[in-house]
Amino acid sequence: MKFGNVSKGLLLGLALLLATSVFAASNKGSMQLLDPVTVSGKQLPAGDYSVKWDGSGPNVELNILKGNKVVATTPARLIDLSQRPNSDAAVVKNNDDGSKSLAEIHFGGKKFGLAIGQETAMDGSGSSK
Repeated sequence: MKFGNVSKGLLLGLALLLATSVFAASNKGSMQLLDPVTVSGKQLPAGDYSVKWDGSGPNVELNILKGNKVVATTPARLIDLSQRPNSDAAVVKNNDDGSKSLAEIHFGGKKFGLAIGQETAMDGSGSSK
């Protein structure tokens, strides 16, 4: 009888551990910038980056990393996408002055993305700009 209770406890613990691991793994991704872009006033050169975010959503804090170093931090908002993109994509906005800003990040195979920027994180409508 005790063995049955211990087995149930171990099974429950394993299920919680796996659920936590899956949730934690979903708070990171990658992106490739083909051109230099501005994020929260910081200029990021073209290249490959990883992203991690904290928060339960929809408003989160996004960290952009080059290797293990955080190169930019900005507010972001989780958004629903109508289709799952085939690959990771950085959506870039062309500014009036000719510069480019990071507007959204889409993740391959996921039905969600991140809208970048202070005004987007504060927007309660759930729509991306």
